[in-house]
Amino acid sequence: MYPSFIPPRQVMIGDAAWFADTTPRAIRHYEQIGLLPEPERTSNGRRLYSYEVVVRLFWIRKMADAGIALNDIRRVFAAPAPAGATSDRDIVDVLEQLDADLAAQETELQRKRAAVQRMRTRGSTIGLLNDFVAQRLENLPEGSLSQAHMDNLVITERILGPLGAAIHAGRYLALAAHPALREESDRIDAAEESLDDTVSVDDPRVERVAAERHAFERALQEVIASSGQGEEDDALFDLWENLHATTTDSSGLGSHPKRRRMSAFEALGRMPYDFSPARLRCMEVVERIAADEAAAP
Repeated sequence: MYPSFIPPRQVMIGDAAWFADTTPRAIRHYEQIGLLPEPERTSNGRRLYSYEVVVRLFWIRKMADAGIALNDIRRVFAAPAPAGATSDRDIVDVLEQLDADLAAQETELQRKRAAVQRMRTRGSTIGLLNDFVAQRLENLPEGSLSQAHMDNLVITERILGPLGAAIHAGRYLALAAHPALREESDRIDAAEESLDDTVSVDDPRVERVAAERHAFERALQEVIASSGQGEEDDALFDLWENLHATTTDSSGLGSHPKRRRMSAFEALGRMPYDFSPARLRCMEVVERIAADEAAAP
């Protein structure tokens, strides 16, 4: 005896979308990109879908919900399967790639969360620096770092890597521990900034500021040497080597997973520095003074 209800052999797009828990718009998109075949149509042009197509739509939705990209789903369906076999091998390959992609996304998400947590803990943008750098600065008193210092650190981290920036951070530890030295540093920074485009390279101020910068750097290095920072720097080198024992690049350049590696020379060549001719001349004079002092008996 035949049942009183006979299911349709084909359904229209609204019924197919409702049954597969999707939308007619999504179905039409799947057809446009080749995930679903071009449907049969009624005499007045309305789409018709068979059992096989609706089942395929279900699998598309299942894989899409699992995070598989539509291009990969299309590759799975496009792969011919031997008689009596399924395309599970193709699905496994896609899932393996998906798992690797999700693992990379998870690692990146953990990195971002760690930066946010460091910012919340420290209450400053120090948390945006590499953790290797931020940890060395974590005991600094509040307000010890100016914005110019932070700018310098983030650029140093990009050029010399986290290790180079962590070593460079030692000068800010010394300045924080010696207020008079910090005051002198701020004064000389301001003097250098005053050497703008209105100042001639032959202006006597250039030589004077250069001599003051050299004297200050020598005093700062003496303070750093007497503070035991050399041993701390050695420990940082050892820690960095242990953390990156399997890598050949000790600079840390390109440490961000999506960032292209570049040499320090290349990085310097791509970073704009708006120094006036007088400021550049001052820097040259500082180097000359240091070289003359080193060559003196």
